[in-house]
Amino acid sequence: MDRGEICSRFLDAVEYELYPFQEEALLAWFESEAGLLVTVPTGMGKTLIAEAAIFEALHAGQRLYYTTPLIALTDQKFREFQDRAEAWGFPRQEIGLITGNRRVNPDARIRIVVAEILLNHILAGQEQLDDVSSVVMDEFHYFNDWERGVVWELSLVLLPAPIRLMLLSATVGNPVEFIGWISKEHGRKLRLIQSDQRQVPLEFLWVGDKLLTEHLVTMLDDDDAENRAPALVFCFNRDECWEVAERLKGLKLIGQATRAEVERHLDNDAFARGAGPKLKQMLIRGVGVHHAGVLPKYKQVVEDLFLKKLIPFVVCTETLAAGVNLPARSVVVSTLLKGKRGEKKLVPPSSGHQMFGRAGRPQFDTKGFVYALAHEDDVKIHKWRRKYDQIDPTSKDPGLMRARKNLERKRPTRRKTEQYWSEGQFKTLIQAGPARLASRSMIPYQVLIYLLTRKGTLHTAREFLSRRFNKPETLKKFQDQLEHMIGNLETFSFLTRTDDEDEDAVILNDNIYALLNFRSVDPLYGSFLIGKLSRSSFEEKMLALESVLPLPPVVERKVCIPEMDPGPLQTQVLEPLLIQMGLATVRPEGGIAAVFETEGADYWQREDDTKPALTLPEMLKILFDAKLKTPEAVFVQPKWVAGGIFEFDCDFHKFVRARDMVKNEGLVLRHLLRLVILTGEFFAQSDGDPDYERIGELATQVCEQVDPRYTDRFLAGEKEAIKLAEL
Repeated sequence: MDRGEICSRFLDAVEYELYPFQEEALLAWFESEAGLLVTVPTGMGKTLIAEAAIFEALHAGQRLYYTTPLIALTDQKFREFQDRAEAWGFPRQEIGLITGNRRVNPDARIRIVVAEILLNHILAGQEQLDDVSSVVMDEFHYFNDWERGVVWELSLVLLPAPIRLMLLSATVGNPVEFIGWISKEHGRKLRLIQSDQRQVPLEFLWVGDKLLTEHLVTMLDDDDAENRAPALVFCFNRDECWEVAERLKGLKLIGQATRAEVERHLDNDAFARGAGPKLKQMLIRGVGVHHAGVLPKYKQVVEDLFLKKLIPFVVCTETLAAGVNLPARSVVVSTLLKGKRGEKKLVPPSSGHQMFGRAGRPQFDTKGFVYALAHEDDVKIHKWRRKYDQIDPTSKDPGLMRARKNLERKRPTRRKTEQYWSEGQFKTLIQAGPARLASRSMIPYQVLIYLLTRKGTLHTAREFLSRRFNKPETLKKFQDQLEHMIGNLETFSFLTRTDDEDEDAVILNDNIYALLNFRSVDPLYGSFLIGKLSRSSFEEKMLALESVLPLPPVVERKVCIPEMDPGPLQTQVLEPLLIQMGLATVRPEGGIAAVFETEGADYWQREDDTKPALTLPEMLKILFDAKLKTPEAVFVQPKWVAGGIFEFDCDFHKFVRARDMVKNEGLVLRHLLRLVILTGEFFAQSDGDPDYERIGELATQVCEQVDPRYTDRFLAGEKEAIKLAEL
């Protein structure tokens, strides 16, 4: 069966009329030898184009990779494509899933993977790709991501030329320029399919006369034509999500019959502890909460109830817009500003349009609605003005004159401590163009080592950096960063520059390949810690490992390191060494304090005499920095989370309640799971130190008690890694 016949069969299987861009993209896919870049607004049915590629691979007996940026989205697509394969007459087992933490049918013909897995398989060798015909990269605008965008870029660059590409993206600002770059620099002549027309048009509305709770009630109507729910209510911090949901639960949002149906979907035991009871009361009144601080088992219930139209509102953070596909009739944005208090800025257009795009469900709606609300102070001022203007200023009526004076006395004003936004900024956000694609960040050490192993010189790495997608001045910065990375690798004796005339020649020492095993921490710092922690106690290992796993400030402030007796690493090794090197001095109150300032640290000497005592993680970081040839942005955040839970007899809920973190318990769970992964990396590099194994076992035990299904999925199977040392 040739591609033309497969195309005809697929088109015959489509049960609805195609949109113009879909028809153009489908025909282009079956004609193109290299592939496509499809860039259209969110909610336009890009998945249908991906289904065509899967349909072709199944009928042609070829292998296909389908990548997404997020585990939740990967799981969702896995279920969808299994259903599609079955509908086409193929076994569900032909669709496999690999996320790094979960593997289902990993040898299947169609592999649904997170983006990093594809790159791992590309780097692992040609045998992984021998029978691969095509690769579909969904949410390709993640190419722009500062932290992970390099994964998409490397996959494009390193993927063998015969493999066809389908890049699916929301609208981007420079698709023609990108197509030209990938053709010129990497020889891939992709077809561009683009459209700015939405399948379901959006209506944008500014709400300046109602508070949030007042407005949401007006959105509900028994007449479906007038009803504006279900709706996603976006807030920009997790605490605000809970506060808004708390105010909503007192309103009449659903009827008794719907409430009874919601209650039938809730497992009382599952909602018995932590945030469960609070969330349950919200759900049975018609409102859900969805953000990173909510346990995965609760988020799944919220999603299911919303999709079943049993709850009209989900209060969420913007991460939902970039991840789970949870379409709604309306989107409500409670603010247009984002950032630290006093330093907030207008939300980036890319984030704004990602949220706006969630409005309008193709299968249910002819129009989507996007509401932006004014600041509550401005709403109060608007209401006051409307009431004040209704009183005739020329009236001599004593009652009216008294009412006018009373209103003047109670006139609301804007506060100096608040930041405000306007309808004009909302219009600016609507009209703003989409973000432009670009190579954003420097390659990580693992990729640098891979490039160095190819020819044993810096030339390969320099050439790769010179061909990235950005302006010449940015490419120059990448080259400068390369020199810094090589200098630090040489300082720590991972490589040696030769004295050959070719100044790009380097000798890779055998120990450099150990760096590839560190995926949860900066490889240089991970290797440094392994050496130092060989003299440490169990508690000191806990302190060091937890310090490299970031937590949001709202959580980090509540898990400070308690007073504890210093261990052998601190007293016998670090303190004497830091004092001897002149990096620290003894404090009169006890302990040691730093004596110099290092960029990016917040624990160094102050102008007054209040020099804070250094914690163990801070001592390790100072010593590491002192050894570097060039400073590196290595993250260290002293904290005591897992250690604190272990002290509470591994009672997770007791600990989060004591630390007032019930509303962010999902972040604590994820921290523990990341600690499990990290301890595995350190266990492997430390010749099997049982302390690391014990920490991992205890953390796993805690997680299984909290959310066993999610824990099993997160930790199932061996963690896929970039094993460049085996190349």
